[in-house]
Amino acid sequence: MSIVDVQGLRKTYGAVTAVDDVSFTVAEGEVFGILGPNGAGKTTVVECVEGLRIPDAGTIRVAGFDPHRQRDEVTRILGVQLQASDLQPKLTVQETLEMYSAFYAGPADWRPLVERLDLEEQLSRRFGKLSGGQKQRLFIALSLLGNPRVVVFDELTTALDPRARRRTWELVRDINASGVTILLVTHFMEEAQYLCDRVAVFDRGEVVALGTPDELISSSAGAIVISFRLSEPLPEGKLESLPGTVSVAYEGAKVVVRGSDDTVDALISMIVRERISAQGLRIVDATLDDAFLSITANAEAPEGS
Repeated sequence: MSIVDVQGLRKTYGAVTAVDDVSFTVAEGEVFGILGPNGAGKTTVVECVEGLRIPDAGTIRVAGFDPHRQRDEVTRILGVQLQASDLQPKLTVQETLEMYSAFYAGPADWRPLVERLDLEEQLSRRFGKLSGGQKQRLFIALSLLGNPRVVVFDELTTALDPRARRRTWELVRDINASGVTILLVTHFMEEAQYLCDRVAVFDRGEVVALGTPDELISSSAGAIVISFRLSEPLPEGKLESLPGTVSVAYEGAKVVVRGSDDTVDALISMIVRERISAQGLRIVDATLDDAFLSITANAEAPEGS
């Protein structure tokens, strides 16, 4: 059952079309990722879902409610961490949490959130004195105070160091395990691959790919990456001609081949046949980062190319 339903969404700003005929659904209890290069329309889409922008065309429903016409109903079930936010600089962290808690009839206990987000030592500190990462963690806590059924995280871990990012990922998993649906806008492919059940890849205002991270990786060109160092050079074009090869890159003495299972079989057979050694041979699956680059490169290619 879907809890977020977007159909035929279109939004323009003057002569610029930010999103055009965008459709997707998010199942209840899902972590749904929205990926794309800068300017692809990601934030415009979620701001329409949040009711912060009015679409020019199309329909949006959150748990059956229209975010624009039924704003109060949506506000009760939707939590939001915006990409860019600000607060009164003289408010302390604790004052902020207590004030926002007062907006809800049955707010969540903010103390466990403070502990999970490493904000305990900042409770008496004023917002204006917080670092960028501390502000980001506070906004995450504020988005969860209303016990939302759906929460939107827009660039969730921007400004967080690697350790804080990992802890935040675990918090997201805990939130999702409690039954909360999550829309995650991110440019960190590792984050999307780790957290998301499905992802929609945006480019130039359109959804150009939709599926699980594994589906997108396996369907992209170069789903397998083979790296090695040859004991002696091969004739020019030999590796490029192997079945399933998508690309061959030479990084000094190291060779990196992107291809398929057929590429792996053909490469090993060639090594045996040519009686050469491939030192440090590694065969790994491509990542979502590889798939993203492949998908957006294909989307940008002109027709007929």
